[in-house]
Amino acid sequence: MAELSSSSPVLSVVIPSHRRVDLLQTCLMSVTRFAPAGTQIVVVDDGSPGATVALTAARFAKVTVVRLARPGGFCAAANAGVALAKAPIVELLNDDTEVTAGWADAALRWFSDPSIAAVAPLVLQRDPDRLARGLPPRIDTAGDEYDFGGFARKRGHGLLWINSETPTAYNATENRTVPCQPGRVMAASACAAFYRREALLQAGGFPVHFQAYFEDVDLSLRLRRQGFEIVFDPASVVWHRVSSSYSQRPRRRLLEQQSCNEERLFWRNSHGQDRLRWLPRHAAVLAAKAVRRFQEGSFLPWFLGRIRAAVTQLRHDFGIADH
Repeated sequence: MAELSSSSPVLSVVIPSHRRVDLLQTCLMSVTRFAPAGTQIVVVDDGSPGATVALTAARFAKVTVVRLARPGGFCAAANAGVALAKAPIVELLNDDTEVTAGWADAALRWFSDPSIAAVAPLVLQRDPDRLARGLPPRIDTAGDEYDFGGFARKRGHGLLWINSETPTAYNATENRTVPCQPGRVMAASACAAFYRREALLQAGGFPVHFQAYFEDVDLSLRLRRQGFEIVFDPASVVWHRVSSSYSQRPRRRLLEQQSCNEERLFWRNSHGQDRLRWLPRHAAVLAAKAVRRFQEGSFLPWFLGRIRAAVTQLRHDFGIADH
């Protein structure tokens, strides 16, 4: 990491937020309680109605608040926060997360290796009903995966987390436990990922035209193309109330946006001979997804999302748009 003065923070935590001030308040309470001394905390008010996000964040001492005049989506808000970050390491946090004791220390130690550009914490689903019944939590993500056939997924998603001396997860479908050890992964979920700020900026930051969904996988793939590695560490634990903050769109629009961005991932991150090699698999993936979406009754928004992505790519290829 870059050499710092005694007054410079080691970590900047950036929290984009649009409307759920109740969740934001809980998130900030956990961050201010458990963050390392001197941590810079930046809340980005993504055009919240009545500036409610900014007003809520301002109640917390030593929290920097920046307000965007109009909503720009998670990516725009995240980039605005990263621009204000003063530390060499930045963590992006969704406002529907809660951090735990030692979560930052476990992640920060990895950045002594200059080849590491991002660290994915263990993100657990905060399900009040399961917790009240004393049931083990489920994993939201243990890092992300991407198949160049054209689909992304969360590692370990839905598996039961067994907190023991040897971290493991339980796969109920296969009736077996699986190790959950630290190590290299394909991508990190920006709901709680740590990034080397310089590498993030060199990679171009989050793609603003994505707005939200799969933007973190896109960034991770660009970081990897620059020669960096991404790791997962289960000692860094974050709780997540899944889809409680930015997911306020009607379901049809949400599905369309997710479909569009997932298709963009393939075209933005496959090039030349590699693209040609993966196209047959990509066509097979699209066919399988089309059948599944038709059976689920969500084919139309899924299809419209893919068409939007194709039009965007064609405009880019012909120099009409620069995405």
